[in-house]
Amino acid sequence: MPAVNSEAIRSIRYSDRRRELYVTFVGTGTYTYHEVPRPVYDDFMNAPSKGQFFNEQIRDRYRFDRSPGRDWAVRSE
Repeated sequence: MPAVNSEAIRSIRYSDRRRELYVTFVGTGTYTYHEVPRPVYDDFMNAPSKGQFFNEQIRDRYRFDRSPGRDWAVRSE
């Protein structure tokens, strides 16, 4: 997973095939967000504030699952 410059988010990854966004948070682990369009991931990666973008554009907008005890949910695709 690509590491990002954020106090709250350790890394972000996206699966085009599955349309899933994987976000690893500092201290709480990895969450998988489902049915996320590719442009949302691209905008997330380009956002100057990852935490602000997450809170405004992803949080509470997509169904998600937590992957407890894992730093990331899938291999590269």
